Amino acid sequence: MFDVDMFVDAANRAHMKRLAIDTCISFLGRTISQSEFRVKNKKEFVQDELYYRLNVRPNKNMTASTFWEKFVRKLIYDNECLVIQADDGDLLIADDFQHNEYAVFEDIFTNVTVKDYLFKRSFKQSEVIHLKYRNDKLSTLIDGLFADYGDLFGRILNSQKRKNQVRGTVDMDMIGAKTQEQVTKLQEFIDNMYKAIGDKDIAIVPQQKGIEYKEVYNGSANGPSVEEINKVTNGFLNQVAMAIGIPTSLLYGDMADVEKQTKNYMLFTAKPLLKKISDEANVKFFEMNEYLEGQKIEVKAVSYQSIFDLATSIDKLISSSAFTANEIRMEVGYEISDDPNLNVHHITKNYTKLNEDEGGEGENDGET
Repeated sequence: MFDVDMFVDAANRAHMKRLAIDTCISFLGRTISQSEFRVKNKKEFVQDELYYRLNVRPNKNMTASTFWEKFVRKLIYDNECLVIQADDGDLLIADDFQHNEYAVFEDIFTNVTVKDYLFKRSFKQSEVIHLKYRNDKLSTLIDGLFADYGDLFGRILNSQKRKNQVRGTVDMDMIGAKTQEQVTKLQEFIDNMYKAIGDKDIAIVPQQKGIEYKEVYNGSANGPSVEEINKVTNGFLNQVAMAIGIPTSLLYGDMADVEKQTKNYMLFTAKPLLKKISDEANVKFFEMNEYLEGQKIEVKAVSYQSIFDLATSIDKLISSSAFTANEIRMEVGYEISDDPNLNVHHITKNYTKLNEDEGGEGENDGET
């Protein structure tokens, strides 16, 4: 029997790693892709070619949402992302490049590859959009986590598979050394038997002279439960989400305190990344004097609150004369209106000082 192959399940555990990475990165990518990159000229927002490139069609083969999702994926997992501008103005995400760093001169990017096309020219730092996500490469951290979680996941999964496994024994009425022909026939019989048992609901095992097959199963089901497998998978997902900065309750769809969790996610994860992108874009698309004169790119992040949710607060800010309507419109992400009345401070209740002499309220204490 030492010559007969054993049946070993060598299942690939990489799907758990891909699931966690794709879930977290896609979640953040979808958030960023819903943002609007607005080109501002002093107090007005303009819709020019740059606006079209950033929000509609960056290049001939991508829409803006697909472009920014891929941008976020490469930025987070590869820890840096390079966007170059082709001769026709298209914005292209480099799949591979060589970064040559210098201390006092501009960095140079060579061997820039987009899909299967290799650019022969080099690109200066001032000609590209280049971002780094963090100091350490996230993929290294994820690979280290997966080395431990993947091994644990594999052990629990194998134990779960053995939990209700039907085992079989083969008795051989053979004495003495076996010839190679006998070993081959025995291996073929075992292969066919296991294939029939594994693939068919009803399997008939023919009894052969000198070979007897018996099943060993007493109905007990000991070992870890499926819930423990889910705990390991969720544990790895939680670690990846924590490294990126995504609240796990949002990934799982929990409704408890969803507004607070969304606010924290937007404040500490999405908006800082958008700030990095807008800062880099402002440096590369505008000169210093243009930026100081009011030309810039502002990012309107996707809002988790509608203007109807903010209606009461907006009314209070305008009615107290603290802000004009146009100032509120800019704060909530809308363009300034041409109506001159929206630049006037209005007050619906008089906020008057106490009359120090009489110790009471002023005369004008009614509504106007």
